[in-house]
Amino acid sequence: MPKLNLRLLLVDDHEVVRAGLRALLAGIEGIEVVGEAGSVAEAVREAARLAPEVILMDLRLSDGSGLDACREILSSAPHTRIVFLTSYSDEQAVMSTVLAGAAGYVLKDIGHRALVDAIRDAAAGRSILDPRLTEPVVKRVRTAEALSGQEQRVLALVVEGRTNKEIAIALGLSDKTVKNYLSNAFQKLGISRRAQAAVLFGTGAVRRE
Repeated sequence: MPKLNLRLLLVDDHEVVRAGLRALLAGIEGIEVVGEAGSVAEAVREAARLAPEVILMDLRLSDGSGLDACREILSSAPHTRIVFLTSYSDEQAVMSTVLAGAAGYVLKDIGHRALVDAIRDAAAGRSILDPRLTEPVVKRVRTAEALSGQEQRVLALVVEGRTNKEIAIALGLSDKTVKNYLSNAFQKLGISRRAQAAVLFGTGAVRRE
């Protein structure tokens, strides 16, 4: 019985990029581009309709973030392997994709052969995350898991937009105690701003108790 082709879905908000990827992958043995999408809504719809093994996903789409599409697709099809193909190499972007459940993160300047290998590795369940990019991310996520229950509760309220005074009232603490919890949590996470805490806590790196 002949081996079935690996089914691949291309998700990018630029039609010319999708066309280029399709042309690049045309004729590659064992890989079949089964569809394209240019938005979060299209990506979710096409993933459900086509059931691809691997999705090449851009980080920024016309109607939102590829992270949103990633989470929604994986919630209903957890075995789908999503590889982010993007121009952004900053640590926060990598962290966000890892925490969203992506199988990999590669830059758009990747070579042809390396891209094909990345797609095949993702389908086979192998990690394709560059350790130079992900080492700080993994370290930070592990540190986040070490937060105390009270630190997690304080951060949860920070993400909801509460002020220190509002948090103190909600948890029955003094303003100074709340400030100390935040200071300790931020130090553990290696961050300095509330917005950075929202990225970590909102994507699930920090578990609420």
